[in-house]
Amino acid sequence: MNTLVLHAQPLLQAIAAVSTATLATIAAQLREATLPYVGSSALIIFTEDCTGRPQKKAGDEAIISRVSVAELDHLRSLVTGDGSAGDEARFAGEAGLAGNGGGSPWLGEAVLGGEKRPVLALSSPSNALLVLADPRPLPDPVDRGPAERLLRYLWTLAAERIREKVADAPPSYLIESRAASAERVSVTAELVDRHSTTLETLLAALRSPALTDDAARKAATETAAKALVGLRTLNDRTTELVEEPVSSAFQRLRDDLKPLMHFSGIDVQFIEPPVNGRALPGEVAHAARAIVRGLVLAMVDQGGVRRIRTQWDCDGENLLVNVRDDGPGELSEEAPNMARLGSRVEALNGRMSVDVMPGWGADVAVAIPLDPPARQMADVSEWKLGDRELEVLQLLAAGQRNRAIAAKLHISENTVKFHLRNIFRKVGASSRTEAIAMAHSKGLR
Repeated sequence: MNTLVLHAQPLLQAIAAVSTATLATIAAQLREATLPYVGSSALIIFTEDCTGRPQKKAGDEAIISRVSVAELDHLRSLVTGDGSAGDEARFAGEAGLAGNGGGSPWLGEAVLGGEKRPVLALSSPSNALLVLADPRPLPDPVDRGPAERLLRYLWTLAAERIREKVADAPPSYLIESRAASAERVSVTAELVDRHSTTLETLLAALRSPALTDDAARKAATETAAKALVGLRTLNDRTTELVEEPVSSAFQRLRDDLKPLMHFSGIDVQFIEPPVNGRALPGEVAHAARAIVRGLVLAMVDQGGVRRIRTQWDCDGENLLVNVRDDGPGELSEEAPNMARLGSRVEALNGRMSVDVMPGWGADVAVAIPLDPPARQMADVSEWKLGDRELEVLQLLAAGQRNRAIAAKLHISENTVKFHLRNIFRKVGASSRTEAIAMAHSKGLR
């Protein structure tokens, strides 16, 4: 009998765990679910749906603490066929790892976490990327096909779960994610400025006529120029992750609503935003699309709606959204689905107004600020933390792991653990997650 049939119950439990996982736990749940089919030392999810924290990781700390956006971008290009794989790499289909949908898996050697290692990478229909370090597929060729299809299924399920959770994120997540996005832009800009100056100075020196070794100068110049291009590319890529041109964000909304237009027979009209409008923060673009989709569905639920018009505009400080229908004018701002949308708008410090005209339809206007909300001033004096404990808690609240905290503060990981035990005792927390939540409630980010 097929071994997968014998393990039906664990499989169903794994599917349930992935389909109900939170954003914070989904990488760990997916890794646990996939281990019986494709083992790995680490699992990394790279998704643009979560612009503030696009990486979700589980497994070997030595890998997941060092993996970079540049490495994941390179792997994405290999999966999509836009990059060069090298002699060692090959498409997973050649090794019996082909799947259905979302592009062909890629299996080979690539740099991950700063070191070259075996990697299996898969994309998803939502353009998310799954990376397994040191993959170990089932040795039995009879079972390999079903196992690989299950891997693909579990990954697609996880990717859709991420999209679902981000679209329905609570206010605290949206605010935190926007702050993280702004911080990433700031840090990357600082990095680019520092290294650009270094490389430009190096180029000027190497191009000096005082240097007579032409061959050495040419080789060094080409190396430095390549590094500079790579650095600029990384900066552009990071900016793309946290900002989206208003026109492309609106086009994605049109694509999202195409199925409704096709199957419902409702005429959904789109008033294009100015093409030169200010770029939208990733969370604003994602939330705005989810809000418009929710409004359209709420309007359709009234019945008797033949036409819906949606319009985006930007005044330089706010994204202005307007959705209007020609229905019976029965849209209620207090209805559960509308109240839920209102909460999403409030989470971004926005405003939503509903103007209902019985017999003529409803007109909903939404304004969402483009700049992140001002950070709350932290006040943790009641916890009576020492200076070093406060530094550790700030880094913990920013999402840093023990190794990264130790490196930033020039202390050992054991010392970090010692400080964390004292912090947990003083703040009354029983876990890292609880301590982070308590720190965020006090304004520490």
